[in-house]
Amino acid sequence: MAGREKRRRVAALDGEERRRRQEEAATLLHRIRGLVRWVVAEVAAGRSPTVALHRYQNYCSSASAAAASPCACSYDVPVGTDVLSLLHRGSHASRLNVLLRVLLVVQQLLQQNKHCSKRDIYYMYPSIFQEQAVVDRAINDICVLFKCSRHNLNVAFSIPVSIEAIKDVVSVADYILIVEKETVFQRLANDKFLRYLVEQLHLPVYCLVDADPYGFDILATYKFGSLQLAYDANFLRVPDIRWLGVFTSDFEDYRLPDCCLLHLSSEDRRKAEGILSRCYLHREAPQWRLELEAMLQKGVKFEIEALSACSISFLSEEYIPKKIKQGRHI
Repeated sequence: MAGREKRRRVAALDGEERRRRQEEAATLLHRIRGLVRWVVAEVAAGRSPTVALHRYQNYCSSASAAAASPCACSYDVPVGTDVLSLLHRGSHASRLNVLLRVLLVVQQLLQQNKHCSKRDIYYMYPSIFQEQAVVDRAINDICVLFKCSRHNLNVAFSIPVSIEAIKDVVSVADYILIVEKETVFQRLANDKFLRYLVEQLHLPVYCLVDADPYGFDILATYKFGSLQLAYDANFLRVPDIRWLGVFTSDFEDYRLPDCCLLHLSSEDRRKAEGILSRCYLHREAPQWRLELEAMLQKGVKFEIEALSACSISFLSEEYIPKKIKQGRHI
């Protein structure tokens, strides 16, 4: 009887969640149709339809980032407005044209309850979009315009399509560990899945990245959010993430062979200098900034895999557990 009652309650909750998602999709679809009808009516009347888009900025990169006066960056408050006009010449007209084309695809997805990726949308009109970045910006513009997230548009990465579909997350783990390489990062950092796990399981989360500027950028995106998704950064980022390594100092601490060490390229240096100018490193993560400065000063980098020079199982049996146990993270 108890098992049957539990299944009944779960089924009822699933039904409520399904109805809620359907109602949200129907509301968004209604708003999209309304906007499209208005644009068509404006053009038919010989007028130039204009759309105002809030502009968000969760961090800035400027020489004055370390100044005492606070910058205008915010996770919640827009820092400006872009006004897009369809019939006027210039980049704003093109941007609105692309937005409307992508919006028609989104409308179709919502009507048919289907999902697709950003790349799928690009290949629908490749001669018009020209490059993937154009589609990416249009999707961001749509999210800002309708105050929603990308998964509400049925546009997402392959895993998971919707975290709302995940039920009964249970774990006996002591912590969450992210071992980051670029391909994994591109999927996970732009989705709410990691944030969802942290909030549901109430576990500390550690991040292990390469000791180079690009690894640091991945780490920073998890903690502070990306500039591209600034409008949604506060719901995607994991502010309590802890940097477990690898650090530039690990090379000497673990006496790795010289062949594992690489010199920073000119591109690496430009990347590091650009990251160092970001306001959040001065405001919220001064220790992280010092580590990046040390990397730039020494002019060297190395990958996570370099730790395998100690032994094939050194990373999993020695490095990670001891660092967590001893609290050697920042």
